[in-house]
Order: sequence, then C-alpha cells, then structure tokens
Amino acid sequence: MNSKSSLQQQQELRQLQRLTPMQVQFVRMLEMTGPELEVEVNRALDEMPALEISENPIVSSDNDEFSETAEQVQLADYSNDDEIPSYMLDARNHSVNDTYYTPIAVNDELTLGEELMRQLNEMSLSEKQILIANYIIGNLDSNGYLKRTVEAIADDITFTESVETDPSDVAKTLEIIRTLDPAGVGAVDLRDCLLLQLNRKQTTLEVKIAREIIAHYFDLFSKKHYDKLIDQIGINTEQLTSAIEVISHLNPKPGNQLNDSAIEYSGRQIVPEFQIEIDSGNNISVSLLNNIPELSISASFNVEALSAETMTSRQKADTATFIRTRRDEAQAFIKTLQMRQSTLFNVMTAIVSLQRDFFLTGDETQLRPMILKDVAALTGYDLSVISRATASKYVMAPSGIYPLKFFFNERPKADDDVTSHQIINAIKTIITEEDKRSPLPDETIAAILLERGFNIARRTVAKYRERLGLPVARLRKTI
Repeated sequence: MNSKSSLQQQQELRQLQRLTPMQVQFVRMLEMTGPELEVEVNRALDEMPALEISENPIVSSDNDEFSETAEQVQLADYSNDDEIPSYMLDARNHSVNDTYYTPIAVNDELTLGEELMRQLNEMSLSEKQILIANYIIGNLDSNGYLKRTVEAIADDITFTESVETDPSDVAKTLEIIRTLDPAGVGAVDLRDCLLLQLNRKQTTLEVKIAREIIAHYFDLFSKKHYDKLIDQIGINTEQLTSAIEVISHLNPKPGNQLNDSAIEYSGRQIVPEFQIEIDSGNNISVSLLNNIPELSISASFNVEALSAETMTSRQKADTATFIRTRRDEAQAFIKTLQMRQSTLFNVMTAIVSLQRDFFLTGDETQLRPMILKDVAALTGYDLSVISRATASKYVMAPSGIYPLKFFFNERPKADDDVTSHQIINAIKTIITEEDKRSPLPDETIAAILLERGFNIARRTVAKYRERLGLPVARLRKTI
C-alpha cells in the first residue's frame, strides 16, 4: 500500500497570556488569609537564606496603617499603660520572632469516639469485639451515622489486622453500639436514627403513632403531606399534632451532642483581616490586622563583600551568581508581600468608600448596590484581582465582623437602586410573619413585595428564599 504524506506550512495568530513567577506568587499570596500568610512568611524565612527579619524596620509614611498590628490597635484605645488590662499585656507581649500559641477554650469533654469507647469498656466484650467496635466507631461521621456497610468493615479488619472477621460479627457489634448514648448513634440514615430514639421512649399513643409515621410513612412525613397521613394511618389532627411534637424533639444529629475537640474549634475561628474605626467626626479609618514582620535582605548576601584574595575568579563568579539569585529571590518575595498588603488595603478602602453609610450605622438596609466593577472603577484593579482579594477575608467593624463578600449586592434590575440585601430582609420578614398553617407561595410573596415597592419576579423571590435556606411553602406548613 502506497502512502502519501505532505508537509504544509500554516500561519496562525494566537493571543497568549503568560504569567511571570512573581505574578503567580502574587495571585497565590493574594488569596491567602492572614494566618495562612503568616505561615507562608515563616516558610520563606526558613527556605530563603537571603531573607531575614529587619532589626530596624522602616515605617513607610505613605501607609502608616501597615505598621500597626491588631494588638497595637487595641492598646491604643487606652490613654496610658496603667489602664491597660493585664491580660492584654500578657497575651502577646513578645516579638514577632517568638512562637505564639493562640489561646483557645480547651474542651474537657470527650469526643464522640472516646465517649463510645468509654461505655464499651464498661461492658464484658472480647478483644475481637473491641477491635471491631474501634473500626465501626472510626467509620462514624460527625453526626454519628455509619455510612459504610458491615461487609466493607469486615473486609478492612480481615486484611488490615489479619483477623478473620465475618460480616455477622460486625453486625452484632454494631447492634451493641446502637444501644449506647447518645441515642441514635450508629444509624445508617435519618429515618433509622429517629427510629432508634423512638424505640427507647416509653410506649404512649403519641410515641406509637410517631414510630408508625417514621417506619412506614417517612416520605409523606418529610414532604408534609399531613392530610394523606391522617387518612392512611386513620388518626385525627390532634393525634397527628402530638406525634409530630414527639418527632420534633428528636435529635437528627446525635453525634453533635458531644463537643468537638479543641483543635477543631480553633480551626473554625474567624480571624479578621481588617479593622474599621470611626472617630467622633464620623471619619472612617482602615487598618490591616496581621502579625507580619518587616523583612529585609541579609547583609551577608552582598556581592561586593566577596574577598578577592581568598577566591579564584571562577569561584567568585559562581558565588556571585548564587548570591545574586538568592538575593533576587528574597527581593521578589518582599515586593510581592508589599503588593499583597497594598492591594488588600486599597480594595478595603474602596469598599468602605462605597458602603460608608453602612459602616457608620451598621444598618444592613443602608448597603448600596455594589459589584466587582464598582470596586474596580475606584482601584483600577482587574476583576479577578478584586475577587481574590475579597475571598475568605473578614473585616472587624464597630457593628460586628463581616465577610467582604457580604458587601457585594447586585441590583435585581439594572435601573433599580434596591439591593439584594433589602429584598432578602423583606422576604425573611414576610415569611416570618406568615400563617404557618397556610404558608405563602412565591407568587404571593412577590405580590406583597410589589406593594412594598420591590418590583421583582417570582423566580427572583425563589432564588433569594433559597439563599435564606427556606423551603417552599408546602414544606413550611405546620398543623
């Protein structure tokens, strides 16, 4: 078979954008939160030999806000040292080089797994049962549910521990765990969890009806088809109301009764990136809150300091290249860090300028429509830069701590000055005040909003209602 091949030359025009290493580092650093940035700076100090903490930091006159830490800002509220509470002086009165451990409220209570094992250790169980129980408890999620099958757990024990384990052995141990406190632990789903709790209650008429509802009519109950429940079970409205009252006092997440560990608690703490202060003249000041030290280039990384007497020309050239590379690396990091701080400060200043009325009053109804383009118009930054600068960042204002994304409000209509926050608050008020026996559908809510001056469509009402985490009218119904 003859094959023919031909070479063709084509001219093509493409537009490509290539980021420099510094730009990539800047984008990554911009997305970091304050604690993440502190970790990154410490990492850089460990890995970059030319980078060091400046012994005599130079405070820039252009951005005095960067020179104050969160602690210094708080201490400035006191007129003299005698008025400063002792705990504020003891909490963090060391240099930025010292290791500092954030104080947390240590939890003396046991975790879910520890509490379950404590109860099991009080029983007469064999070593194999304790081993199986450990595996089962290790597979419980934070709510106390078991999401894996007994067959999978049996296989894990057989292959990992080299202990021949049958699924029936796991099932028997699981039944023991399901008798422990908190009631409902070890359930495979919500329905199973509620039944475990109902089975421990004294059998009254209300509990008996509640068991039947959960065991045989769980779908109707979850969709709040109360009329169908009354017909199919053969009960009256009063009996159904009493049964639902029993069910409503059950815990759908029994694992949450036990507190999480102190480490998990510390990880959920919110660390504000900015602080807003308002003086008596309603002047608003913005401060960056962080514990970032002033960085500089080590004096030892100076090419001119090389000794010509002890080195050959080749050695001096190699050493100079090494020093220059490490020095440039450290300089790039310092510059990127400064760009990150300056960008965040400018973005927050623009947000404060646009949302001045809110910061002065703390009233959410004073939030004005604001999107990324509005901040871009004031700062000159690209939309992607603003989006990264505001992601996972928080500001501490006199009225509370807010995520920066909270201040962005789209206009439901292009020619309307009403914000989404105002509409959401109005929808929340309407639903709160509605008759729960006859909840309002989205169409009716839209009509009520129109009477109050908010001209929005039904689908917009549905979008904002879902943002509030509120179900449709049928699922909000009560007896």
